Amino acid sequence: MALLPQHWRKDLSRATGDVMIRIDVNDGTTTEQIRAEAAQVLTDPAVGNWEIVACDTLANSNRHSKDENQ
Repeated sequence: MALLPQHWRKDLSRATGDVMIRIDVNDGTTTEQIRAEAAQVLTDPAVGNWEIVACDTLANSNRHSKDENQ
């Protein structure tokens, strides 16, 4: 996760034997751009045995929306 851009918020979890990284960018970065950046990171020998299985856009689940903070 440290190899991904610092300004991206990242959360690491495990499910069904896989490692999942959830990335919240809030800056207009597209799923395709995230996938490309992650693919570039995976060229690093330290994580070269990892692979991208899926890269999907999730519904906005911002826990601190303006409506909740009012």
